Amino acid sequence: MVFLLTCMLMGTMMVQAQLLFSISGNGLDKPSYVLGTYHFASSSFAKEIPGFSKAIAEVDQVCGEVVMEDMMKPENLMKMQKAMMLPDGQKLQQILSKEEMDALNALMKQLLGADLSNPAVGAQMGQFTPAALLVQLTSLLYLKKEPSFNVNDGIDTYVQTQAKKDGKGVLGLETIDYQIKVLLQGQTLERQKQLLNCFIEHQDYYLQLTESIVKAYYSKDLEGIESMEEKNLGDGCDSTDEEDELLVYGRNADWIAQMPAIMKEKPTLFAVGAAHLVGEKGVLHLLRQAGYEVTPME
Repeated sequence: MVFLLTCMLMGTMMVQAQLLFSISGNGLDKPSYVLGTYHFASSSFAKEIPGFSKAIAEVDQVCGEVVMEDMMKPENLMKMQKAMMLPDGQKLQQILSKEEMDALNALMKQLLGADLSNPAVGAQMGQFTPAALLVQLTSLLYLKKEPSFNVNDGIDTYVQTQAKKDGKGVLGLETIDYQIKVLLQGQTLERQKQLLNCFIEHQDYYLQLTESIVKAYYSKDLEGIESMEEKNLGDGCDSTDEEDELLVYGRNADWIAQMPAIMKEKPTLFAVGAAHLVGEKGVLHLLRQAGYEVTPME
């Protein structure tokens, strides 16, 4: 379920080999911090980020994209499950062509050892929307290459869990309902089908891209992440301007509108997807535009 609410990485122009930045000035009595995370990164990596221990010790609260603990509440699991399903009891085989289903089943057999013709798999995933299935397949493809990664031990979860252990507050910039709307319901069914077919057709390309982004993240290289994200296939598989605005830039602007009041009330460690930090529409630049001093930690 964690991967249902992950954000797409998107970034540009950052030189420092750092993922953690202090935020000061503009009327703040004490500094706050912003940490770039990646949802396939292990929790143990947090301790390798310069300044992380200092930052989480100094702040009074942690703020993520969403409160991770809330995702596991029964009422929210039910909401996610409903959002993942095709309407009116439809099944994927009713909206995909035979050729598309054959290609999908071939990939699922490769990743799971069984496809949608298997009664158990079909019952569990046969009514998924293409968007929900795409998130699952993306995760499975990565885990096939990195089987040691524990999806319940990612860096986003760790930061919030550590804060709770230390008696600090935890809050989110977005609600579960909002993330469901954006990440699972933000595209038409036809566009979801197109992107699912793109992933199936170009699975090797997407796996290589993910591996390169992971490598850049562990090197604390935001510029490297940007260079990977600038790559495209030059066709309808690439994200549109509207999708970039929905998934990245619009959310950045919403967060910036909330962050001043949050930081003014209490020193805060913000932990959000690393690619949200960079670029002219990124969180770091927008904070500087708002009058804050934003400095990489050493």
